[in-house]
Amino acid sequence: MLFQSIPGLVSIKEKLIRSVQAGKIPHAQLFMGKEGALTLPLALAYATYIHCQNKGEADACGVCAACSKNLKYIHPDTSFVFPVGNVKSDKDEDRFRADMLKNWRAFLLEQPFGTLADWTNFYGGEDKQALISREESREIIRTLSLKPFESAFKVMIIWQPETMHSSAANGILKILEEPPPNTFFILVSNSPERLLPTILSRTQRTQVPMLDDEDLARFLQNHFPAAKARIGTVVQLADGNLPLAHELMDAEQDEQHDQFVTWMRACYGQKFDQLVPLADAFHDLDRLRQQHWMSYSLAMMREGLLQLAGAPEIQRVTGAELSFIQNFSRQLTVTRIEKIQKQLTEAAYYLERNGSAKMIFLDLSIQIGQILRS
Repeated sequence: MLFQSIPGLVSIKEKLIRSVQAGKIPHAQLFMGKEGALTLPLALAYATYIHCQNKGEADACGVCAACSKNLKYIHPDTSFVFPVGNVKSDKDEDRFRADMLKNWRAFLLEQPFGTLADWTNFYGGEDKQALISREESREIIRTLSLKPFESAFKVMIIWQPETMHSSAANGILKILEEPPPNTFFILVSNSPERLLPTILSRTQRTQVPMLDDEDLARFLQNHFPAAKARIGTVVQLADGNLPLAHELMDAEQDEQHDQFVTWMRACYGQKFDQLVPLADAFHDLDRLRQQHWMSYSLAMMREGLLQLAGAPEIQRVTGAELSFIQNFSRQLTVTRIEKIQKQLTEAAYYLERNGSAKMIFLDLSIQIGQILRS
């Protein structure tokens, strides 16, 4: 990954580049941001720049031997730690770790802006909670005890450290505070509040914001030139979340809107003859699309709130979606929207923890129906 491949975030890129040029790279950094923020791409581009043998003023060269390996995620001095679920129940840890590393590299090449849900969906682990095991701390220490192979530096990227087993987290505290010379940790988190305070205190933190609309729109125009008519709507709904925007561009947006409308009408009318088949259809979706259904629903609730507030200038929907929101808002109040948003957030939480999608969706539908008719 190169910095130029990441849209926006100019000031953060400049800060990271300056730290390398000045020889003042912090030994442990935490890149943190909401899900959808480009924390992992920044860490990958940073590692590429650190190892680059012909650094430019604004980016790595992209062609030297170090860059060629980093762009394939096979540089021997860049190590990765990431959460997995043992979907194969493989008792041979070394073989399982090697298989997962191959999957990880393939994932980064195919979905460089992917989320944790994308990753678990990629390797087939949707039904098992992804964790960083307690054994991983020993592997981290063993890996970093070795001298660099090719570069002057070693970089250890720990993705989603909040999923780390408490024993593993405690096991790396000493090496995180006092790593070997020219060794750098980059922790990449979507939920830093779940990290141990002792880990937080040992890292220099960088807050990574969501993309602004202009940068996101420019990225989508470059990657989806044949779908320019939909970019404006997608940018508005994604709210700076590039992975979500990418998914919305790939999906049939009109179909998603129609499904949402059908669902809300069935909830309001408490039409169980429709809600049960909708729950079955929701259950058949992969985990990623289930989460995006929740994200889309939350975005539509936001639009309903703006409609009630009389703030059309900052609404993010147009066309059929705006027409529906204008009509639907007649059944909404601020209190109702707040309650529905809480139910949607809780449903997304239970989905992430592998609850029954059908039961979660059906219960959510009943709760929304009761709220709308209260």
